[in-house]
Amino acid sequence: MTIKRQYGWVACLLLVLTGRGARGDFAVIPREEAYEELHPAKSSQVQGRPSELTGRVMVGYQGWFRAEGDGSGMGFEHYSQQGRFEPGFCTIDFWPELSEFDADELYETPFQHRDGRSAKVFSSINPKTVDRHFAWMADYGIDGPFVQRFGVHGAAEQKDYRSLKFENRKLVLCRDAAIRHQRCWALMYDLSELQDADFDRLADDWKHLRRDMRLGDDPNDSAYLQFRGKPLVAIWGVGFADDRGYGLEKVAWFIRLLRDNPEWGGMSIMLGVPYHWREQINDAVTAAELHDVLRMADVMSPWSVGRFRNAKEDMNALIEHQRADMAWCQRWGVDYLPVVWPGFSWQNMMGQHEKSTTISRDGGAFLWAQFRAAAMAGNTSAYVAMFDEIDEGTAIFKCTNDPPIGASKFQTFGADPPDHYLWLVGEAGQLLRGDMPQRKSCRKLGPDDRR
Repeated sequence: MTIKRQYGWVACLLLVLTGRGARGDFAVIPREEAYEELHPAKSSQVQGRPSELTGRVMVGYQGWFRAEGDGSGMGFEHYSQQGRFEPGFCTIDFWPELSEFDADELYETPFQHRDGRSAKVFSSINPKTVDRHFAWMADYGIDGPFVQRFGVHGAAEQKDYRSLKFENRKLVLCRDAAIRHQRCWALMYDLSELQDADFDRLADDWKHLRRDMRLGDDPNDSAYLQFRGKPLVAIWGVGFADDRGYGLEKVAWFIRLLRDNPEWGGMSIMLGVPYHWREQINDAVTAAELHDVLRMADVMSPWSVGRFRNAKEDMNALIEHQRADMAWCQRWGVDYLPVVWPGFSWQNMMGQHEKSTTISRDGGAFLWAQFRAAAMAGNTSAYVAMFDEIDEGTAIFKCTNDPPIGASKFQTFGADPPDHYLWLVGEAGQLLRGDMPQRKSCRKLGPDDRR
C-alpha cells in the first residue's frame, strides 16, 4: 500500500500558492511580515533541557486546523472540501471531543448532532486550545510532540504568506505550551511539495527560526529536545519514490546547513524516511546515493503508516523488519525511532474521488500490537502518528462518539471512551520502558486498570 502522508494537503496547497486561502477583506501578508510572529520564549519553568529519546513516546502534532472566526482569514482549513465545510463536504473522518472546551475555543459549523445541537470545531491557533492539547499530553504521560512545519509555506513563492504567518504563530504557541506543561518538543520540517528551486528560500526560513525565535539555543526554552548534546531537528520526506520535485542532493545540502554550518547549524538530525529505505524497494527510491544521505542522520524514523493492515498477524514480520533496520543503524552509529499509528481512514476526504481506504483500529489492539512489536524488537522509544490528524483518521486525541449526522459519515471509538488512545499511548510508554508486563493485547486493559 502506498498511502501518502500528505495526500490531503495538496488541495490546501493550491489555495496557499494562489492566494485564495484568505477570506473576506483580509489584506495580503508579505513574507517578512509573516516572520514577525516569531520571538524567543519569555520565561522558563524548569532548569535544564530534556535529553535523548530513550524511554520517550513522542507524537506528531500537525496543528493545521483553522476555523472561520479564529482571526486567520483561512476559513475551515483542513476541515473543508472544495472550499465547503458542510454535510457532504469535509475532509475529517473523526469529530473532535470538545466537551471540555470553553466557549471562546469553539467555532460554529453547519453540522448538527443527532439531538439537534450545533456541531462545533476547534482552531489550532487558539492559545487555549494548544495549551489544552499539551495539558492532555502531560495528563496521559506522553513526552511531547514533533511539531510539524511544512517547508513549502516559507519556501514556495506565494502571493499571500498568510499560511506562513499562522504556522509561525502555531510554532510559538506550541513552544510556550511545552514549557508550561514541562513537555519536550522538537521541530519537524516536512519537505512535501517542495521543488529543487525552493531550497534557498527553505534555508532562509530556517535562518528566521534560528535568528527570530532562537530555535535550539534559546536559554528560556527549557523544553526543546536535545540529542547527543545538540538540539534535535527532524526532516521528513527523504528518499520517497513518489515523484517528488526535489532530489537527494538538495536534501543533503539542507542537512549540512542544519548540522554543520558554523552560524546556522549545530543540530542533531532525525530523518523521516520510507518504510523500505533499507531494501530500497516499494516506497523508497533506488538511487545509489540514498544510503550515503541517510548516514548523515543521527536518528532514522521510517514511515510505517499504511504499510500493513493487521499488526497482530504481522507481528513477527514487524519485529524482524525493525531488527534488520536497527542492525543497519547500529553499524553506522544512527539511532532508530519506529513509527506506530492507531489506524487509518480518509472516507470523507477521498470517498468521492477514488476507492477509499480504512484500516481498522480494532479497539486499540492494532496500535497495541505495534507497540509490543517495537518493544520486542528492542526499541525503548516510539513516534506516534499522529496526535491530532482527524483528517486522515490517525488522531489519538479525544474524539467524540456522538459525531454529527447527515451526508458525511464519521468514525467513532465505539465502546471506548474519547480519551482511550491517549490513555493507551501512556500505557505503551510504560511498556517500552519496561515498567509493566508486555500484555498481548490492549483488550486485556479493562476499565479497572485505568488510572
